[in-house]
Amino acid sequence: FSSARKWSGASFPHRGTWVLGAGEFVLGADYAAILPRCREAAERGERVLVLAVSEEPFSPGDGLPPGLRAAGLLFLSDKIRPGAQETLAYFTSQGVELKVISGDDPVTVSSVARRVGLPGAERWVDAATLKSEEDIRAAAGRYAVFGRVTPAQKLSLVKALKEAGHTVAMTGDGVNDVMALRESDCSVAMAAGSDAARNVSQIVLMDSDFSAMPHIVAEG
Repeated sequence: FSSARKWSGASFPHRGTWVLGAGEFVLGADYAAILPRCREAAERGERVLVLAVSEEPFSPGDGLPPGLRAAGLLFLSDKIRPGAQETLAYFTSQGVELKVISGDDPVTVSSVARRVGLPGAERWVDAATLKSEEDIRAAAGRYAVFGRVTPAQKLSLVKALKEAGHTVAMTGDGVNDVMALRESDCSVAMAAGSDAARNVSQIVLMDSDFSAMPHIVAEG
């Protein structure tokens, strides 16, 4: 799997090539045929993965095989931790502007963000539509939820917020968060995350629970 291309896959002798990932990246224009069903699930806060199959091998350079067709849909639901809503409310009361940056479908992310009371959760953008650094700088101040974000775009968003005069704190747990964590003014990693994220961060949450953050702020 690559967070930049949004899919993973494997080829099997006499069984074809199978690809699992974000529908719009896997199926391209053919995704429109199943988009209504996927969007309905996303609006419920579910993550949608498409399983597609082709009789052809992968294209050169790890490209998608030609002739992919949808074989199935997977619907995943994230469990919201107890205390998440109270934690977000605390930071809002302290004048902290909260943003959610995710590689998932922005509609899904926005739905989950609304459930935990993120201010401005309805203001979302698909980062795949942000084609330049100027686009990212404009979006950084306009939106609260960013979906389909690549690792490079996470870094650009942190830089854009800092250039706008903000002090930026970021939490993350994956290798794809490392560049942005290093760029942020205050980097916070989850202990359950990758070694790379923990090694570059100033703070590691040993129980991987964001609700500890108000206590950290109280310590200065």
